[in-house]
Amino acid sequence: MASKPDTEGPSAAAGKQYVASYGRYFEEFVVGDVYEHRPGRTITEADNIQFSLLTMNQHPLHCDHAFAATTEFGKPLVNSALTLSVVVGMTVNDVSWKAIANLGWEEVRLTAPVFPGDTVYARSEVIAKRASASRPAQGIVTTKTTGYKADGTVFMTFTRASLVPMRADAGEDSVTPS
Repeated sequence: MASKPDTEGPSAAAGKQYVASYGRYFEEFVVGDVYEHRPGRTITEADNIQFSLLTMNQHPLHCDHAFAATTEFGKPLVNSALTLSVVVGMTVNDVSWKAIANLGWEEVRLTAPVFPGDTVYARSEVIAKRASASRPAQGIVTTKTTGYKADGTVFMTFTRASLVPMRADAGEDSVTPS
């Protein structure tokens, strides 16, 4: 997330003013680069219940402690769609802020349970990039994302393709409010 000086804003006379810039243009992605996404997120029981009910997932493993106690896990699990949503959200600043479109997710793997109270983190590796055949001013960037808990346990992996503009085709990153 680079910043660039604003030489025309209200405090420009007093010194440099920086406007936050998020994401990357196609040219800035390098195959093999890894982005550690921050901050992490502690998933609460309220997050889990609200998300499950909002999405109409009424499975008792997510919201019924008595039922969950009878399962091999012994306690409620976080809804896997919530963990996917949180991890994807963590990647936005680094991977898709400037994206024109998400082209899809593949190979979503859920490799360990996540429980309310777990803190999750994510990292993404750029595994491929190519210019778009049908959109000459854009490119396709493919990343492999890994979700892991504070103790290092990997609970999720997936690959994702994003359509990203090339720098020459992009407008200004941000506008300084007047």
